[in-house]
Amino acid sequence: MGRPTIFPTGTTIYYPDKCENGYTLFCAEDHGVVLINMNGKIVRTWKEFGGFPAKMIPGGYVFGSLEIRAPQDGYQDQADVTMLDWEGNVLWTFDHNEEVEDPDKPKRWMARQHHEYQIEGNPVGYWVPGMESSPDFQKMLILVHKDRPDLPEISLHNLLDDRLIEIDREGNILWEWSLLDHFDQFNLSEEIKNVMFRNPNMQPCGPKGQGDIFHVNCASYLGPNKWYDAGDERFHPDNIIMDSRECNIMWILDHKTGDLVWQVGPDFTATPELRIFGTIVGPHHTHMIPKGLPGEGNIMVYDNGGWAGYGAPNQHSKQGLKVTRRDSSRVVEFDPNTLEIVWECVGEPVGVGGGFNFNGNYFYSPLTSDAQRLPNGNTLICEGCSAKIMEYTADNKLVWEYIFPDVGSYLLYRAYRIPYDWVPQLEKPEEVEIPRIKLGELVLEGSYKTDYDETGVTVEGADAFKYKLAECVTDLDD
Repeated sequence: MGRPTIFPTGTTIYYPDKCENGYTLFCAEDHGVVLINMNGKIVRTWKEFGGFPAKMIPGGYVFGSLEIRAPQDGYQDQADVTMLDWEGNVLWTFDHNEEVEDPDKPKRWMARQHHEYQIEGNPVGYWVPGMESSPDFQKMLILVHKDRPDLPEISLHNLLDDRLIEIDREGNILWEWSLLDHFDQFNLSEEIKNVMFRNPNMQPCGPKGQGDIFHVNCASYLGPNKWYDAGDERFHPDNIIMDSRECNIMWILDHKTGDLVWQVGPDFTATPELRIFGTIVGPHHTHMIPKGLPGEGNIMVYDNGGWAGYGAPNQHSKQGLKVTRRDSSRVVEFDPNTLEIVWECVGEPVGVGGGFNFNGNYFYSPLTSDAQRLPNGNTLICEGCSAKIMEYTADNKLVWEYIFPDVGSYLLYRAYRIPYDWVPQLEKPEEVEIPRIKLGELVLEGSYKTDYDETGVTVEGADAFKYKLAECVTDLDD
């Protein structure tokens, strides 16, 4: 990703009258969980707290993890899922998923949570008017890991399974589902399965010789929706939608049976509809837009691009691992029945080259990232690899942009917009407009001894060099 070494950070664009104003919550590794206002001021941090992801519910209660498992012992495992109050006091925690005994450590209980959890009352974990979670919640859905050395029919190597559990308030497991137990339902080609058998995405951390074959990064309930109301059982509100970053697949599982009832990918050439839809590469945060929000019932996904997928060796992969590559991202909202793209965001075109979008590699995060539909119809987008969070209107106008000051050092996994009234501990902040800088109006001044006339002919002896950027670039965003 091409970007300068020095550039503005914090909030760089902000039009209050066009935004869904509130706070924004995210986690930035060593900086902990961070809450900012629209002008980029940090209003609260929980520095000894991690978020994979960090979430907030009404009352200023924040969720995340107190401890991450050592990387040499487990891949991306969080030891717990914990709720803190505004002051940072632990109000609830869960770790009784699995007893683990890591080398040179005593046997202990651990959640092994990764990438996702959903708190009762809200199917997707972000701001949905009328679907608020309570600190007295009685149920939680958690995505966890499980070691699977028992599947030689799938791979030569030990595997890391993606498992879903539902727990009650006391931590009792009420329901569970393991992905690899349903491996055959994905209808993968023999070519793909042959590659998985030899190299199931082996990881450099965690137990040696273990493959993270699917790498699931999201799981959320569908919630109430128009498709189920019309009689389509595939979209029962209790059913769960997920995706695989490594396999380029999105799917819905039936909560009652555990079977897959809807799937898109990994073959995006199988039907005319899929070919028009286009390939999803390394997806994150696939979810159904909840009822009550603009676009309700459509599915939204951060289509990362980057590198993913199994298949025949090609110019991108000698061994058939990560065979699909695209060096740009997009956020896609689509009809789950027809696959018609309802809305798509690829950033704002630069506007040069006869309308061709050269801006693709500026809207690009091959890892992490998410998208949240806001009540006013805007979409909050976290471009995690650039540590950048943006708010786009329905007609793809950028109306808010924030860049984390330590960009380049930390990934942002997800970001969530939080309404002001969820945080009664703070007074509503002042909202100060930050208009977009019009780079074409800037003039650079220096001590160059050469200037050019209107024909481009060198003019010797000039005392200063003044060059309007507008003469070569228009509408450059960064």
